[in-house]
Amino acid sequence: MSTRSETDSMGSIEVAKDAYWGAQTQRSLQFFAIGEERIPLAVIYALAQIKKAAARCNSQAGNLQPELAILIEQACDEIIAGEHDRQFPLSVWQTGSGTQSNMNANEVIANRANELAGHALGGKQPVHPNDHVNRGQSSNDTFPSAMHLAALTETDQHLLPALHGLRDCLADIADHYQKQIKIGRTHMMDATPLTFGQEMSAFVSQLDLGIEAIEQALPSVCAIAQGGTAVGTGLNAPRGFAQAIADCLAEQTGLPITSADNKFAALAGHEPLVRLHAACKQIAVTLMKLANDLRLLGSGPRAGLGEVRLPANEPGSSIMPGKVNPTQCEALSMLACQIMGNDSSLSMAAAQGHLQLNVFKPLVIYNLLQSIRLLTDGSNSFRQNCLLGLEVDADKMREHLDNSLMLVTALNPLIGYDKAAEIAKKAWQEGSSLKQAAMALGYLNEAEFDQHVQARNMLGD
Repeated sequence: MSTRSETDSMGSIEVAKDAYWGAQTQRSLQFFAIGEERIPLAVIYALAQIKKAAARCNSQAGNLQPELAILIEQACDEIIAGEHDRQFPLSVWQTGSGTQSNMNANEVIANRANELAGHALGGKQPVHPNDHVNRGQSSNDTFPSAMHLAALTETDQHLLPALHGLRDCLADIADHYQKQIKIGRTHMMDATPLTFGQEMSAFVSQLDLGIEAIEQALPSVCAIAQGGTAVGTGLNAPRGFAQAIADCLAEQTGLPITSADNKFAALAGHEPLVRLHAACKQIAVTLMKLANDLRLLGSGPRAGLGEVRLPANEPGSSIMPGKVNPTQCEALSMLACQIMGNDSSLSMAAAQGHLQLNVFKPLVIYNLLQSIRLLTDGSNSFRQNCLLGLEVDADKMREHLDNSLMLVTALNPLIGYDKAAEIAKKAWQEGSSLKQAAMALGYLNEAEFDQHVQARNMLGD
């Protein structure tokens, strides 16, 4: 492999000749060849947004030559457009401050800017990765700011639209089947009746709560650490830089970015991201129940409940011909498990804010972005490949309803709990209907039973 020599404060190191990264990135590749997890591209694009805004603010403040700012901004725009994704190869399992990824961005931007200016890679002229691209910044405020920006972008552009789509699809199902009566179940046992629409309406409300939790978490995520530099004091950042770069990022991204009131907290703690992920976990809890309920209702098709028919998307067995499995339910419940696990490790990582800096930042953002992506893709897939093709077996619902012993609950006000229980037990033991048992015990005649035991009158308002 053809190489060139790059230098940093520790000396020189060989880098692939066509790579835009420099010495610090190369050292990270060498010393942190751990796992397959890479810093998400959403973080890389967020870093590029920050570097672009910093260059503009520094130029406007007279701290950076305008011609250098233009070169930096152009290089950043290319990164944001996805033109240099392969130049960001670093592992999640690196320094806990994200310094190496910040320097990866600085080096790529500087080398590309210099190339745009007609200079060779690796020369640090006319744009220097630290002196120019990183001016007024520290990894300690830049990386957490990128974490927030990446989380906001992914939530706003992908997660919330997917959740609203899933919620609205469930609302359509609830409305369509509002009059489809079926038996309810508690403790996995027969209970009093409800409609399938009522059953599905629960998930609409649960998702509304989850969406509300996410939206309530976002304002604190909008507040970024940028301007706090190394420990929160703002050392080496120009006066007014924190507010200026927040305003610039808001203009660039269209997101309501603000400057964190307390930069010390923004560097040492990650409570806003903990809160956002807690909302993601809440939604995962809802999705787990949705997947499990539909899996149970669709079980069979002949030896289970069989009240709904889930779409047959693919063969379910390599040995049993014709078998179809609830695979979308399985995928949704698996990703819910992953998100719950992510929440545990993210919470532990966010608790590691020793003194002025939390040094588990890459793990925090990796888990959060993975959960956001899983919720986004899982919601879209479940809506498209399961809910839109879901069918109700009205005959099976009617059969289960007619055979249920719990319709006897309607007789409590008329004959009392004890006599109603006696009717249910007799019907169960003898394999008879409730009506037959009630008449045999002499508690009601046929007309009285038919008058009082009507499922449509047991559905509430």
